[in-house]
Amino acid sequence: MSEQIIIIGGGAAGYFAAIACAEAQPEANIVILEKGKDVLGKVLISGGGRCNVTNACFDPRELVTHYPRGEKELLGPFHKFQPGDTMEWFADRGVELKIEPDNRVFPVTDSSATIADCLKEIADATGIKVHTSSGVKSFTQREDERWEVLTTHGQTYIADQLMIGAGSSKAIWDNLKKLGHKIISPVPSLFTFNSKDERIKGLSGISVPNAMVQVAASDLEASGPLLITHWGFSGPAILRLSAWGARELNDRFYRFPIMINWIGRDEDEVLADFNEEKKHSGKKRIGNHAHYGIPLRLWKSMVAGAGIKSTATWGDLSGKDLKHLVSELCCAVFQISGKSTFKDEFVTAGGVDLRDVDFKSFSSRVCTNLYFAGEILDIDGITGGFNFQAAWTGGFLAGNAMAGYPLE
Repeated sequence: MSEQIIIIGGGAAGYFAAIACAEAQPEANIVILEKGKDVLGKVLISGGGRCNVTNACFDPRELVTHYPRGEKELLGPFHKFQPGDTMEWFADRGVELKIEPDNRVFPVTDSSATIADCLKEIADATGIKVHTSSGVKSFTQREDERWEVLTTHGQTYIADQLMIGAGSSKAIWDNLKKLGHKIISPVPSLFTFNSKDERIKGLSGISVPNAMVQVAASDLEASGPLLITHWGFSGPAILRLSAWGARELNDRFYRFPIMINWIGRDEDEVLADFNEEKKHSGKKRIGNHAHYGIPLRLWKSMVAGAGIKSTATWGDLSGKDLKHLVSELCCAVFQISGKSTFKDEFVTAGGVDLRDVDFKSFSSRVCTNLYFAGEILDIDGITGGFNFQAAWTGGFLAGNAMAGYPLE
């Protein structure tokens, strides 16, 4: 009799596990249960609709450093299936990918539908059944170690192997608690910062490429592109900071000061540059020409923030004025008064305690014939591509294990 495989969750991890299982064990009967009306929702909206499939980071030891939670646990799995394998997997199935300058990987079509369609077509071709609008109410293990899965519509499925690839679901977590798993309480991971500071008012859309951002009175810091938004700050530097500081910032109720070095350069070096400017360009108006590639409108805001008139010349500035201007560039303090998350791209830190998982196969250490992959686990990366890679890897290893061919 064919193995009955049930996968809860029709996202990246669920589909990848189902396909891996079907390709390794074609006789298996595999069913994906998705509570929504559509599948692969996050794949479709990720990366602004382009889908950041993975990142071109091919050394597992370096790759794991991009995971605030899961760094130690993912090292072994990434030796078995890493971004290079993901890229090869899609290439072998007709999807051409490209590496962008920041090492993010996208389909050459710049359309996330390319990735979603590939997964759906392979699932269809391998006989995987996908049931949408099928939320799971409960799952219990019978005496024969098979699983009984009950949907919210009252339909019952029996499975030899069960994998949970669902996202953040209280019902699923509560069910796992009853089975003896520990659940780490979820908190938001990737989010932007709200600030009402007058210095950034009217500057929405302006960005700098190499900012350094630090949470005051904390070890939390991150660097990279920084974007000013209508509500405050965003961009890779902020998202990285939010991921690494997910729990600490939650404990602070998302109210804290940050210090921004807009140009990522040393204060003494910048002060020396400004003294040279004062010496050699004393008649130049300070507000007319931005320095260090800073957009002019942002530069003018910094000049005003330092208490300097835009009509002043470099020669007019006192040593104190220069130090104030350096401070605005290299250690400007902004009060953060909340966070903003994108509902569809919401990522959490939290989920199944990693100590309850055997990462050789992504199987439960608490229950037999039970597997996990994706957001259900207390694993998260600093950007979407790293989160997808964890889902591809977990799904691939779990899928092969459910097929009876665990990767050694």
